[in-house]
Amino acid sequence: MSVPAHEIIIVPENGQDGRIQLRQLCYDVRIDVFISEQGFPLEAEIDDLDETATHFLLRLVPSLTPIGTIRGYKGKNAPYYKLNRLAVLKDYRNFRFGRALVLALHDWVRADALKRGERDFVEIVCHSQIPVKGFYVRLGYEAQGEEFDEDGAPHQKMVAQLPLLQ
Repeated sequence: MSVPAHEIIIVPENGQDGRIQLRQLCYDVRIDVFISEQGFPLEAEIDDLDETATHFLLRLVPSLTPIGTIRGYKGKNAPYYKLNRLAVLKDYRNFRFGRALVLALHDWVRADALKRGERDFVEIVCHSQIPVKGFYVRLGYEAQGEEFDEDGAPHQKMVAQLPLLQ
């Protein structure tokens, strides 16, 4: 089965046309995956970081049907970037779209870190659900610390050292 035609876009920043509608499409995918499919509570899914984080939307073309999303941000004083809210609709998980979204986020992190004056490596942290730890390992992430509970499910802190200049 061939990979459906698709695109990954970065949702425009605050104040730019279409941001609210595009971000809502990201929420819709997250709600479908994390709330409807996996049973997480809505109040844990949509949070105060959504306003300032960078959202990526994966959609089919030419229909523009949303099928995946990921969110990234750098906390005000944090020495690392945070990858989270990676979600791909169930019917599309066999096309490696999760990998494509993570790599798109990595490209954004590199560009943002270079703009901030970083020169060597940048750290990216995520909290992986235990069943998908191997997915992150294949993308260069390493487990750190003990497993922990997040929103009622076991998770593992995963960290990648991303080289800025290749």
